Amino acid sequence: MLTLRTSPPKERADAARNRAVVLAAAAALFREHGVESVSMDAIAAAAGVGKGTLFRRFGDKAGLATALLDQQERALQEAILFGAAPLGPGEPDAAPTPAERLRAFTNAYLDYVLTHLDLVRMSETASPGARYRIGAYRFWHRHVSLLLAGRSDPEADAHALLAALAADHLHAVVADLGEARVRQAALRLADALTT
Repeated sequence: MLTLRTSPPKERADAARNRAVVLAAAAALFREHGVESVSMDAIAAAAGVGKGTLFRRFGDKAGLATALLDQQERALQEAILFGAAPLGPGEPDAAPTPAERLRAFTNAYLDYVLTHLDLVRMSETASPGARYRIGAYRFWHRHVSLLLAGRSDPEADAHALLAALAADHLHAVVADLGEARVRQAALRLADALTT
């Protein structure tokens, strides 16, 4: 059974305000200058908070990227768990097949990653193995594993598909092959896993 990530504990009002200001400042700076070009010092200055506050709250730029992606990840998770078919389960009397759901997931996940490529890439590559420690990755992996339940090793196959959807990989190959070709290749892989 997949479970939606739970919301963080209730924050003090001033902490929530600081968090919102920091995230808005970071998002604006990242849009304007690119993720790689923006320092934590610049984010703290733009948000009007001390560097210590920023580092205590987010740890590093990857933690900030993860926080910025949280809302988009939750929306995609919600659609997978409760949304319309074929991404979601749909109505019981007209439920999509696992193959249809895997194809829909692959498309939706690519939409999400390609829209936020630099942020996802930063959150996934901050340290060796960071991608696999992110709660969202565990959700994606569990979902794909369930869709591949009829295969001999659905967990390994799920990792194989998700490897093709990794932000660092997409960053490299989209620049070379173009988004349309990369999307078609990922969909062919998803189809091959469900035939």
